[in-house]
Amino acid sequence: MSSDQKTVSVFLALLSELLVLILGLVLDWPVWVLASAVGVVLLTWTMAMIAAKRARARVPFPPETIPLQPCPPVERRELYVERIALPSAERDYDFLFSATVRWCPADPSARNPVINPGALAVDAILARAREVTATRKPFRSSLVQHELSGRLGVMETDREGHVRAMALDVTLALSEEDQTRLDRLAAIRKDEAVWEHQRNYEKNKRRYLGDDVLQNTGSAVVWWLAKNDDQVEKTVEDIGLLAQLSSAANNEEVAEPFRHLVDEALPEAPVAEPEPAETASADPADVFTDFMCRVGLAPGNEEGVMLAGQVAMAVSSWDADTAAEIRRRFIDRATMAHPNGGGPGHPAPDA
Repeated sequence: MSSDQKTVSVFLALLSELLVLILGLVLDWPVWVLASAVGVVLLTWTMAMIAAKRARARVPFPPETIPLQPCPPVERRELYVERIALPSAERDYDFLFSATVRWCPADPSARNPVINPGALAVDAILARAREVTATRKPFRSSLVQHELSGRLGVMETDREGHVRAMALDVTLALSEEDQTRLDRLAAIRKDEAVWEHQRNYEKNKRRYLGDDVLQNTGSAVVWWLAKNDDQVEKTVEDIGLLAQLSSAANNEEVAEPFRHLVDEALPEAPVAEPEPAETASADPADVFTDFMCRVGLAPGNEEGVMLAGQVAMAVSSWDADTAAEIRRRFIDRATMAHPNGGGPGHPAPDA
């Protein structure tokens, strides 16, 4: 028994005797009764202390005397992984996974073989994350990110039972190119849905007009009168127009009862197409003469005569008429201008 326990026991014994003494004085007990009561209390406490001492003697090391052994420290380490590609439910669209992987040995007291616990922990986390992302669409990566945070936020043992791992600060995203493609596809799907609704609306409207409203002139008149019930006279005036409209919608002529209400359109007179003007082929000699005049070599010019002679000689092999005409216009005319036989540039002989 420790000193503190002994002090408490003596204090309680004295307190008990004091209470018995006060009780006896208040109740006016006889002296012998009071002395007997005090003795009984004192004897009871003495026997209790002896019994406790014997009980402690049978236990050599009471629990309170054994020092508490500290628990072995739990090994906990962290490793950050960034932008790990994980498959999604859509082909060629991968999630990019980043997180802080935390792990600790599954059994700290066991003697494990030499292992790389960080690699085992990362592999376990990626396997758990892949089970989730492989069945999720990439369109809502932020929602899948929160789901992964909940799934990976629990320490679980890896397949081999060496480490227990969890993930913190989980982020899940798509590459900028994939996100841009998905945004474009989403916009196209929305536009296509709007276009499909517009097309169906137009088809229904055409079906309504063709199969119901414009089925015949009578149904067209009833439809027009229902829309303009306060314009009866105007509807009567438009019967001819409605008859034309219904007949055109059904690819048929206007019905006989309404034909007198339709203005017969006079056929347009055919417009005569202007006949193309006949283009007279230009004479080669005229073309050559015009060329000579434009360059300043008029008939009678010495240089013009020489050039005309060379051209006439060149074309005489395949167009003799043109060559003769060129000679007539330039060479013969120059000869006629000098009857004494002297051509241009040559002085006349003395008489």
